[in-house]
Amino acid sequence: MRATTIHAPFDMRVEDVPEPVVRLPTDAVVRVLRACICGSDLWAYRGEASRQPGQRIGHEFLGVVEETGSDVTTLRRGDLVVAPFMWSDGVCDYCREGLTTSCEHGGFWGSLGYDGGQGEAVRVPFADGTLVQLPKEAASDDRLLAALLTLSDVLGTGHHAALGAGVRPGATVAVVGDGAVGLCAVLAAKRLGAERIIALGRHRARTDIARRFGATDVVAERGDAAVEAVRELTRGQGAHAVVEAVGTEQSMRTALEVGRDGGAVGFVGVPHGSGTGLDLGVMFDRNIALRGGVAPVRAYIPDLLPDVLSGAIDPSPVFDLTVGIEGVPDGYKAMDERTALKVMVTN
Repeated sequence: MRATTIHAPFDMRVEDVPEPVVRLPTDAVVRVLRACICGSDLWAYRGEASRQPGQRIGHEFLGVVEETGSDVTTLRRGDLVVAPFMWSDGVCDYCREGLTTSCEHGGFWGSLGYDGGQGEAVRVPFADGTLVQLPKEAASDDRLLAALLTLSDVLGTGHHAALGAGVRPGATVAVVGDGAVGLCAVLAAKRLGAERIIALGRHRARTDIARRFGATDVVAERGDAAVEAVRELTRGQGAHAVVEAVGTEQSMRTALEVGRDGGAVGFVGVPHGSGTGLDLGVMFDRNIALRGGVAPVRAYIPDLLPDVLSGAIDPSPVFDLTVGIEGVPDGYKAMDERTALKVMVTN
């Protein structure tokens, strides 16, 4: 089959690799219909996250079950399924508590020795605990497939950020970051009943999507100017709930400074850089809480899926470029150069 591999910074290739097969009784093989490129994939692309030459990549996909192991009981050949960005057994203590990203037997797509989502097929460990079945008729609806694909990562991650920030009906929310996760956090905040949503971003195409998703205000400034603008919009108090969806020291500092005393920051931006932007003294004095981390999206899919299927929420606009499998390297280049927000890959 064809699959995306990374060999060095800025060196993505689509190569022939062995077809996946069931190795363990709990496995399934999924033929990929839709995958995508994540902003976090760019850290490997740019050489800021280490990968072995020839390693697979990609952690967001949905597709059709092609084969199952003898112990798989909830799925069968022909089922349409979505995969969260980590596999999990569904039965360990962490999984039962809803923290599937800490599963004792879990792992990340594209790890050494495992398939990545940006390929034609994937061997899925612990298929019963990992995969979520979708209506088969969705396979013929391109827009719905795009919306369902966001359940694998960005929609659930935006939801996790909103929950961590304590978004509630009537709250004022600020979202730092205009990438796909930040935009999905806007959508999640609207879904959770926020009254006012302030999107911080400088790119008009992205902030237009933020407004479509429910943002009531857009702040294009950065740093101190952004803090001043948010405080001007909130009578000097700041936002009850703040989402940090970038992961830099500056974005975390901004998130803390635009927050209201007694509020919370939900952080889901993958941290990169030596600093954190956190000042515990400031957080202590102002009673600001910090919650977030790797989103256990498998635990959120059952809650979010009905709203995606009904059209109550439609995250599909985060995809603004579509490529075939052979076009994945061009998709990375487009996202790295910020000419694309998020790239979908079709098989």
